[in-house]
Amino acid sequence: MTGAGADTVDRRAHELDTIAAVLPMERRDELAELLSDQDIETLRHLVNQGMGANTLRALTSDLAYLQAWSLATSGRSLPWPTPEALLLKFVAHHLWDPEKRLTDPDHGMPAEVEDKLRLQRFLRSSGPHAPDTVRRRLATWSTLTKWRGLQGAFNSPALKSAIRLAVRATPRPKRRKSAKAVTSDVLSKLIGTCRTDSLRDVRDKAILMLAFASGGRRRSEVAGLRKEQLVMEAPIPVAGSAPLPSLSIHLGRTKTSGADNEEVVYLTGRPVDALNAWLALARIDRGSVFRAIDRWGNVSQRALDPKAINDIVKQRAAMAGLDPAEFSAHGLRSGYLTEAANRGIPLPEAMEQSRHRSVQQASEYYNSATRRSGRAARLMD
Repeated sequence: MTGAGADTVDRRAHELDTIAAVLPMERRDELAELLSDQDIETLRHLVNQGMGANTLRALTSDLAYLQAWSLATSGRSLPWPTPEALLLKFVAHHLWDPEKRLTDPDHGMPAEVEDKLRLQRFLRSSGPHAPDTVRRRLATWSTLTKWRGLQGAFNSPALKSAIRLAVRATPRPKRRKSAKAVTSDVLSKLIGTCRTDSLRDVRDKAILMLAFASGGRRRSEVAGLRKEQLVMEAPIPVAGSAPLPSLSIHLGRTKTSGADNEEVVYLTGRPVDALNAWLALARIDRGSVFRAIDRWGNVSQRALDPKAINDIVKQRAAMAGLDPAEFSAHGLRSGYLTEAANRGIPLPEAMEQSRHRSVQQASEYYNSATRRSGRAARLMD
């Protein structure tokens, strides 16, 4: 790389650093080479507009992939606006029929393009992309085109037809994010592995109980939770028993809420006790709630990575004698709604806690629970 080129990359890397607080990126140097000055300026603008960190990370990841694919395919950066022919080529490179490739090696993504993307770690698995991934990247491409004040061919009949036919030619079974829901019986087994007063057991117990009881919080919301979001509420009176501790979690802006809407959910009873036990043991009075613990038992100042929430669910499932491949962090979210349905809690009430916006999506869990226990499934009981 020439001196001028290296200076440009260094400058872009520095500019990426200025938004790293909202957009942490492990591949900063690679992105600095891939993204143009206009790309980085767009990202900085979005940070200033208050776009959610998760959305920004997804946009940056998609943009980096698109740029890398364009360079691998044509040797040039993405053109703005993008001609329809290039959009159709993107579909052809990513949605293809594995059986046809056996007889036609030129079918799908060319080998040289695939090799370049694999060397840059943009491709890890073999085979065609998932249709949802292709649609998402096209949607990102379309959004970035509009933000540049340009019009693209993303709604062209030819592109829609190409996607529809390609998806039909490469059928994939729809799989849930978590093969099995973490309902209360499974959750009890996971919590049962947190038997000691060690930092790790106390932390993991608090994570599992909070993530489930707060409506099945997303792993990013659990990992990103801060002490300042927690507010102790007045205890809940219980007839003939001691009042239950109560706490509100101010989620702020979430994946499904608008910029001006603050989401609030509540914890009551044992999950509050578990959370307070962790905060007291780890001596956390501000900042990140759930933190990494090193091999010597020291609590880090660093928040857990969202992936760590998934790892904890799988580790605890294995410790409980369950198959870890069948469970993930999303199972806590689906498990909450499934359990609510099993207990006869009205769907609107459960959605107030889970903060689902789509009645159709949330009702899937209710419909499954109703069908499983309904008369139509018990004709021979």
